[in-house]
Amino acid sequence: MKQNDLIKHIRKHGCVFIREGSSHSVWYNPLTGRTSTIPRHSEINTYTGKKICNDLGVVIINKK
Repeated sequence: MKQNDLIKHIRKHGCVFIREGSSHSVWYNPLTGRTSTIPRHSEINTYTGKKICNDLGVVIINKK
C-alpha cells in the first residue's frame, strides 16, 4: 500500500502526527492513547500497514 493511503486512513480515524524520527514518523491516537511509527517509504508492506493500524487501535485496512 502507498504510505499516503495509510496516513489518510489513520487521520480519518483521529490519529495525529507527533514528530519525525530519523527514518520514521511518529503518530498518536488520542482516542486510545497509543502510538506507532510509520516508515518513510513510498510503499509499505501490507503486513506492516496492518501492524501499524493495530498498534494505533484503528480499523485495519483490507488492501493488498
